[in-house]
Amino acid sequence: MRVRLDRTLCDGFGFCAKHAPGYFSLDDWGYASLTGDGTVPEADEHDVRRALLDCPVHAIIEVPEEDDA
Repeated sequence: MRVRLDRTLCDGFGFCAKHAPGYFSLDDWGYASLTGDGTVPEADEHDVRRALLDCPVHAIIEVPEEDDA
C-alpha cells in the first residue's frame, strides 16, 4: 500500500496521527505531514487505512499500485 497526503485539504483534525503516528505527524498548528515516502508495509496497512477512512476532508489518498506487466 502507498498513500499520499494533500496538505491543501488538511483541516487539522489529527485523526491520521492518532491512528497511524508512524506515518503522519502534526505541526504546531495541528496540520498533518506525511512521514516518509508514503510506502506502507502490510503489517501497518490496517492503521493507515483507518487514518485514511477517518479523515473528514479526504486529505489522505491511496496511490494505486502499478502493474508489473
